[in-house]
Amino acid sequence: MDEGGSRIVRRVSVRKRNRPSLGSICAAPAAAELKPGNVEDEEMVAGSRRRKTVGVQPVEYDSEEDMFGDYDSFTENSFLAQVDDLEQKYMQLPEHRKHDTDLAIEDLCSESIKDSKLNITTVDNFTALKTDERTKNQCGQEDVAIEPGTDLLYDVPSSQVLYFENLRNSSDDWGNQFTKEKDCNSSSHQTVNEELSHSCIEQPQQNDRSSSEVRTSSDMTRRKSLKDHLKSTMTGNAKAQTPVFSKTKQLKETLLSEEISVAKKTLESSSDDRGPFYSLPSKVRDLYVQFKGIEKLYEWQHTCLTLNSVQERKNLIYSLPTSGGKTLVAEILMLQELLCRRKDVLMILPYVAIVQEKISGLSTFGMELGFFVEEYAGSKGRFPPVKRREKKSLYIATIEKGHSLVNSLIETERISNLGLVVVDELHMIGEGSRGAVLEMTLAKILYTNKTTQIIGMSATLNNVEDLQEFLQAEYYTNQFRPVELKEYLKINDEIHEVDSKAENGITFSRLLNHKYSDTLKKMDPDRLVALVTEVIPNYSCLVFCPTKKNCENVAEMICKFLSKEYLKHREKEKCEVIKNLKNIGGGNLCPVLKRTIPFGVAYHHSGLTSDERKLLEEAYSAGVLCLFTCTSTLAAGVNLPARRVILRAPYVAKEFLKRNQYKQMIGRAGRAGIDTVGESILILQEKDKQQVLELINSPLENCYSHLVQEFTKGIQTLFLSLIGLKIATNLSDIYHFMSGTFLGVQQKILLKEKSLWEITVESLSYLTEKGLLQKDTICKSEKEVEYNFHITKLGRASFKGMIDLAYCGILYRDLKKGLEGLVLESLLHLIYLITPYDMVFLCDPDWMIYFRQFSQLSPAEQKAAALVGVSESFIGKKASGQAIKKKVDKDIVNRLYLSFILNTLLKETNIWSVSEKYNMPRGYIQNLLTGAASFSSCVLHFCEELEEFWVYRALLVELTKKLTYCVKAELIPLMEVTGVLEGRAKQLYNAGYKSLMHLANANPEVLIKTVDHLSRRQAKQIVSSAKMLLLEKAEALQEEVEELLRLPSDFPDTVASSIEKA
Repeated sequence: MDEGGSRIVRRVSVRKRNRPSLGSICAAPAAAELKPGNVEDEEMVAGSRRRKTVGVQPVEYDSEEDMFGDYDSFTENSFLAQVDDLEQKYMQLPEHRKHDTDLAIEDLCSESIKDSKLNITTVDNFTALKTDERTKNQCGQEDVAIEPGTDLLYDVPSSQVLYFENLRNSSDDWGNQFTKEKDCNSSSHQTVNEELSHSCIEQPQQNDRSSSEVRTSSDMTRRKSLKDHLKSTMTGNAKAQTPVFSKTKQLKETLLSEEISVAKKTLESSSDDRGPFYSLPSKVRDLYVQFKGIEKLYEWQHTCLTLNSVQERKNLIYSLPTSGGKTLVAEILMLQELLCRRKDVLMILPYVAIVQEKISGLSTFGMELGFFVEEYAGSKGRFPPVKRREKKSLYIATIEKGHSLVNSLIETERISNLGLVVVDELHMIGEGSRGAVLEMTLAKILYTNKTTQIIGMSATLNNVEDLQEFLQAEYYTNQFRPVELKEYLKINDEIHEVDSKAENGITFSRLLNHKYSDTLKKMDPDRLVALVTEVIPNYSCLVFCPTKKNCENVAEMICKFLSKEYLKHREKEKCEVIKNLKNIGGGNLCPVLKRTIPFGVAYHHSGLTSDERKLLEEAYSAGVLCLFTCTSTLAAGVNLPARRVILRAPYVAKEFLKRNQYKQMIGRAGRAGIDTVGESILILQEKDKQQVLELINSPLENCYSHLVQEFTKGIQTLFLSLIGLKIATNLSDIYHFMSGTFLGVQQKILLKEKSLWEITVESLSYLTEKGLLQKDTICKSEKEVEYNFHITKLGRASFKGMIDLAYCGILYRDLKKGLEGLVLESLLHLIYLITPYDMVFLCDPDWMIYFRQFSQLSPAEQKAAALVGVSESFIGKKASGQAIKKKVDKDIVNRLYLSFILNTLLKETNIWSVSEKYNMPRGYIQNLLTGAASFSSCVLHFCEELEEFWVYRALLVELTKKLTYCVKAELIPLMEVTGVLEGRAKQLYNAGYKSLMHLANANPEVLIKTVDHLSRRQAKQIVSSAKMLLLEKAEALQEEVEELLRLPSDFPDTVASSIEKA
């Protein structure tokens, strides 16, 4: 104990760390102390004025050091004791104290957090303080020396910066008690308040006379308050990393701020001068070069960005072939909206995988340029979104989540904050229920906020006029492709080139010369091996197959006839791919992939798990795999281009290929910057020749509204939300809204039997009968009666939860019945309640497996099964093939079977073992899990609107999280980061990265070395995404704090004072 005590004394009295203090940073140094090596002249960016700055070296902060940096205790020799002495001195020199304190505070707080003048961002060490440079000695006078002992802020640890931000606010109060007298020689001197509005803050000369008196009691109170605040702040900020004051960074930030300011003015003016980079800071151009390798825009992209309609913020539809560079134009327009117009942006994409890919790609831009990138896909997304104080948000959403997001913005009256909506694959507005949801979203935006700009893009649009009328948009199109595409047809051994000038649309190109054995001819009648070996392994190739099974068969067949030379190509890397596939499968590996990957070949379809699909896509993009046999879904998914694209047959499943599908598939041919030409080859039989010739020469299919066809997911859901959001509440307003929809534009084509008015009346009557709406009669006069509608509690729950109206009644009854005896000893009962209804019809139970699993249930799980209405005896009879007299609802039985699968999956967290246990494809089980997580989120929102279901709220929050990640608890924080799936999360966890903070502070170069099969680009994206997510969480907490501390607008004192004033 004595030993320890003496050690502490020695540390207090002797040990001082050589860290630069705030005094050395904030106070003007004595002229005598300035050395030539410490002072350098620089030119101010904003004003071309000369200044002198003290060079400050970046300081490393060691987390192992003691809590208070230089100050090791609160003893007599401590910093606080010094503060007391200094303050007493300052009491005798009020003017001197006031000036120096304000000077130091102003220097520290030259950019406040609230006013965007102090901005703490997470770059590099995740804590960098950006401050404006100060000009010194404006009038040519010598620097005034401030001794360490006479300045209150001398030697304050830089971790106290945030404390002095608060102190700055109180400095205004001090100013009321003191009067400043300007030096008559400083005629050019400005007040601090004037200078704070500029990017460069000039340091005022010191005043040498006091001009006011200070009350002693007030000073003593302030001294005590200051001491308490410092104690509290030092404790709270003890472990904060030391901000690094980088002069280079300050200059860059000043330049970026000025360029954004210039861009704002440019956008507001009618000038043709577009600024450094299409009204954006030059830093944006540098980021595109750094992260995407884009140094120059294509000519069409420049033309599109400088269109009058774009500059005037009119709605725009533009169409170009696949791989033409459409997305870059949209990204530049989004950045203009976020940085220059300071509005939020919504980007709607068709699939979860594409949303995640885009999140990863844009998170880095968000970190560098100061905006949030938020994911709205699957079960992710907050409704309404967090209201940001200053930074704007880029919401990247699937079609369904985008609709929910727009609903929440309209409900909270924040739709005006949405400046731009970008829709990729706009042609999907004509595809089933998802098209109906997209149409509803756009129609609501058009109706509720005329200032929101809508940009739609697609590679396959035909009836553009209808879409233009619906979106009130201009249209731009171009046939540009960065890589020339040559289309071919293969009939027997002949290859014909597609030629629109030829008589029948094709011209003979060549004969396919490849020596085929009799065995090979039988195994490969379409000569696929000959076609792919012309390209692989040096170039990549995609083979589109009609079915999933055909993908696997073709991959194996090709590998059987490839020479052993293919095994040597990037052999070590292919072994790594197999090893990683085994790891993510818990030791399991698909036997087909085990045989094909050594040859650089793999299949790609929905039967793969998400982890497998991501790993194979990464290997293909890196060139380790050179051939994918895939289904048509790859054409609409993530971008995986190839030198040659082969269509195995002109069919998707059993349906003949459509022109839109054909164009999307062949659009994958040709990789910009890699290939000089892209090729597509469609293999066909003689019997299909005429139909194929019509296909290649026909126009693209038209887009048609699906609001009426998708009755419960379309027009009824739309009416329910219109009334629930109070967009339109009476018949005439609803009809007026409908006239402006895509359906309204196409009503003459689509509505033959009934008019739009009749359909509107019928739909409202149906919703009223269902108990989702109530009708109120309003008599305007004796002859005129108007009907107003308002939404019921059940109706509101249905539209808030995005529940298909075909199932909302069943869901309500199931949840109600569940309350009577909810079994919480096991998850099975709760899982049953969130098992998606629309997947029940696809389920065909194996009764022997069903019976085996039923017999292994725990007593609690058997009780849950009995409560939903399925007995073991019933399943036993079905398994043995006995006749069953008692009627049991087939949908309930099938739904319980799916619940068994999900329950087993949550227990074992291994899709492979569950797949084997239930004899189902692992891809199907993956889709079931994803669907259940999404539906669980919907049911949660449904229950939040109904007070009687309060018990489900907390339960479903946790269950949704379990279903979303379906991994051990320790991996969930890592999997919150976009693009990190289970396999990658395990690798990161084993490498020591066990939390979001670890990832956010990780060095990408170190990640590459410690994590197998991780590219530099992926490592940077993971770190950027983690930083972005951490920032979002911090910002959300800050919002909560401010909301709690904000004085309510209806506070009694406030109301009373306003009445008195009136």
